[in-house]
Amino acid sequence: MKIFSKEQIYQADKLTIERQSISSTDLMERAGTQIFNWMHLRMQGAQVPIHVFCGIGNNGGDGLVLARHLILDGYHVNVYIVNYSDKRSKDFLVNYDRIKSITKKWPILLNDIEDFPEIHPNDIIVDAIFGIGLNRPIDDWVKALFQHLKISKAFTLSIDIPSGLRTDKVPTDDHGVVWAGYTLSFASPKLVFFLPETAKYTEQWEVLDIGLDREFLFTTTTEADLIGKPEVLSMYMPRDKFSHKGQFGHSLIIGGSYGKIGAVVLASKAALSAGAGLVTSYIPKCGYPVLQSAFPEGMVITDEDERFISDIAFDINPTVIGFGVGIGTNEKTIKAFETFLKTNKTSLVIDADGINILSNKSELIKLLPKDTVLTPHPKELERLLGKWKNDFDKLDKAKVFSKKYEVILVVKGAHSITVYQDKLYVNTSGNPGLATAGSGDVLTGIITGLISQGYNPLIATVFGVYLHGKSADIAVEDYGYQSLIASHIIDYLGAAYLDLFKQSEPPIQDDNKSLNT
Repeated sequence: MKIFSKEQIYQADKLTIERQSISSTDLMERAGTQIFNWMHLRMQGAQVPIHVFCGIGNNGGDGLVLARHLILDGYHVNVYIVNYSDKRSKDFLVNYDRIKSITKKWPILLNDIEDFPEIHPNDIIVDAIFGIGLNRPIDDWVKALFQHLKISKAFTLSIDIPSGLRTDKVPTDDHGVVWAGYTLSFASPKLVFFLPETAKYTEQWEVLDIGLDREFLFTTTTEADLIGKPEVLSMYMPRDKFSHKGQFGHSLIIGGSYGKIGAVVLASKAALSAGAGLVTSYIPKCGYPVLQSAFPEGMVITDEDERFISDIAFDINPTVIGFGVGIGTNEKTIKAFETFLKTNKTSLVIDADGINILSNKSELIKLLPKDTVLTPHPKELERLLGKWKNDFDKLDKAKVFSKKYEVILVVKGAHSITVYQDKLYVNTSGNPGLATAGSGDVLTGIITGLISQGYNPLIATVFGVYLHGKSADIAVEDYGYQSLIASHIIDYLGAAYLDLFKQSEPPIQDDNKSLNT
């Protein structure tokens, strides 16, 4: 699914009006009607007080259309106009008159704190105050209104985006944003729904299809794509009946140090479970009995040193190398890595202390092969990029880094984002159970195993991040968040693959409209 910018949504609105020969008021009617359909399908006429708070722009106009349909269908509705400006949009005024014509009275005008209505916890709030076009400071009394809505504990439904939240900025004041239980977003979700600093403002979201121009939606390239099952299913490469292990590459995992051999076990097992034909682990001598016992399917090469990697020399021809898990930052290890990079031409996936070494010796980054995959956790990412001001600044720095060094960067989080050049791939799988030791080692192994099979590094990274999260989603049903460990992610990788081919539940529909999630 594409994640459109606000400028692209405006363009889609304009083209839809032109190509479908409708007015902007007609498009607003369509949007408001779809919101009504969504609510009516779920409420089925239930007489719960509904408080619709409308701004004086097009988002408020959508709210007025919704309120009119709710009233006509017999719902208990209170309509308020948040009067934060003397200006009104043309389509807002049209629908302002229309709702007055059926109620025989004007909506309640809110001008300051004294006008706030009483709201009970079992009521429903619809937030249609500000849309994606907000470009002005929010008055203090409007912020107080947002807090009044939050304190009520009533279920809050936001139209398109929680009011006060912008599509391209992190709020500086939590009081200046509506905290929504659910957001109905037009055409596509907003990038802010997936970033650590802004996702908190809506607990859930859903996309409503309001009939925007199909050609524009299908052909327009976006900065960000949302990655779910449909997207990764198209990446999957099926196997031929007469396949053999030699066709799926040879993964080499280089890592480990005394006390951290388990990281190599996890990464090596994950690479094989992801589908690599062969996996070899390159480790210090102390890890030899561990690997041969814990991972009988793999092969082992040992360094001359007992406790850490001191030299990287092997007589195999790997398809891809996963480097860094548990490797430590011993001076000899750093020197060995530097020497290795000067001659290596094999695809790389680098994690953990491999990234820390690059951060401390940035001149080594220039030696990385094109499309090397880097999978840092947040602190490692900060060491690599430097400090950032906010989530948008972090992504900007990641894009600059990716372009400068021609690498693929995984920005880990609840919605891990794969960054390649100027493109963002936002993952939808995963859960808090992944916040456990070793889960990053497993991700390194999965991506390495996918590249080994012939997936190009970018596809392998996007696909691997999804499989990693999906495996955890399936495993957590048996183990819960607290008891999920990294080994479980490997154990459930097969189930994650199989899930790609399970038929999904159809989206909720009414007789005329399809609501796409």
